[in-house]
Amino acid sequence: MTDERAHAERFAELFRAVYLTFHRRDGPRSQLAGASRAVLEHLAMAGPLTVGEAAAHLNRAQSVISEIVAHLERQGLLEREDDPADRRRTLIWLTPQGHDALRRDREVLSVDLLARAMARLPPGHADELTAGLRTLVDLAPGSREGPDPGGGGPVPGGVTGRAGSQPTRRVTRPPR
Repeated sequence: MTDERAHAERFAELFRAVYLTFHRRDGPRSQLAGASRAVLEHLAMAGPLTVGEAAAHLNRAQSVISEIVAHLERQGLLEREDDPADRRRTLIWLTPQGHDALRRDREVLSVDLLARAMARLPPGHADELTAGLRTLVDLAPGSREGPDPGGGGPVPGGVTGRAGSQPTRRVTRPPR
């Protein structure tokens, strides 16, 4: 067995242990219905949109998206605002509570449990651990940070977000 294979097997075993030790145990992982989550995720990636634009992007009838948006608005997860570029248009955008709901929905591991364990690590070990995991993810096949096929090192332009998901573009709220 190669050293790389042995390292991979040990890592896989530890990854299972990390998951079993630190996975969230605070009830169902998602309080969001699938359609609601899809609208929130899309807005988080695309930025503020009109209901019509969101419907076109999600390939759904405008009336369906409008109903979902109204529901999310009542929950305090979305809000409507005038388009600063064209006051005739109304945009939908995530509220701070909407961003928080998405963040919680995406959490697989309990951040509280991890924080308590990391607080007990020797100085610098938490940084080394996260840097090592980041490097491993960046070098994975198919990663935009993966090795350059020409052998010239990593390709710049990494993505953030969940493994297996579309890249997440960090979008800030436009000024009012």
